[in-house]
Amino acid sequence: MQIYQQKAEILRTEKFTGDIYRFSLKAPDIAAEARPGQFVMVRTGEGMDPLLRRPFSVHQVAEGGLVQILFKIVGRGTQLLSRMQSGKYLDVLGPLGQGFTNGENNQHFLVGGGIGIAPLLFLAKQLLKRNEPSAIKVLLGARTEDEIGILAEDFGSMGLEVLSATEDGSLGQKGLVTDLLVPINETRATVYGCGPYPMLRVVAGICHTKGWGCQVSLETIMACGLAACLGCTVLRSDLKGYVHVCKDGPVFNADEVAWL
Repeated sequence: MQIYQQKAEILRTEKFTGDIYRFSLKAPDIAAEARPGQFVMVRTGEGMDPLLRRPFSVHQVAEGGLVQILFKIVGRGTQLLSRMQSGKYLDVLGPLGQGFTNGENNQHFLVGGGIGIAPLLFLAKQLLKRNEPSAIKVLLGARTEDEIGILAEDFGSMGLEVLSATEDGSLGQKGLVTDLLVPINETRATVYGCGPYPMLRVVAGICHTKGWGCQVSLETIMACGLAACLGCTVLRSDLKGYVHVCKDGPVFNADEVAWL
């Protein structure tokens, strides 16, 4: 798959909460090649400071070469990015990594926690090309309604059933998104998860117990996105080596990862 470096114009900025943003970028080459679960590396400043790019999942693509990213302010790089306005240009490299594959099971469950929900909207659109809406369910979790309310509406507008869990009970069930997965009874299912490592570890355990297929998109610090710096290694399940999240992932079958 071809990797492109583009000067992408910011067409639209959206602020969900005090620290969560969604940007729409004009990046036609990347949009044409991107697959659900892949990511881009973005230079967050207008110069060389910060020096390193920041990784962001491809939130969705649309006609006209549109690429969206969803991000949360967690440091100086994302703080600078959040201040960028429409009409400015970002240096974007991508698409990078290995994405989700379409499971062949009867039911598909998309499980996202916090900002980890980002790649699941793109995935949902792709799954709908091969499945009826009734075969796809979306499970979202966050601290408060403010963090996922708009995203829940996005999935709902696609005709999908959305179940939500928030830690403060402001939307859906009070608790964790993994609480929504436990009571589901299906013989054949594939789960696609993205979120914090502890959440994914629980998701992987639930799927193992139920005999479901499980794909997880891992979140980690990346410096290059090309497996050159070797900074995003994850221990393999056989404990005999490592995989690189940026190149071998970020999406893995859950049984490939050592959930320590």
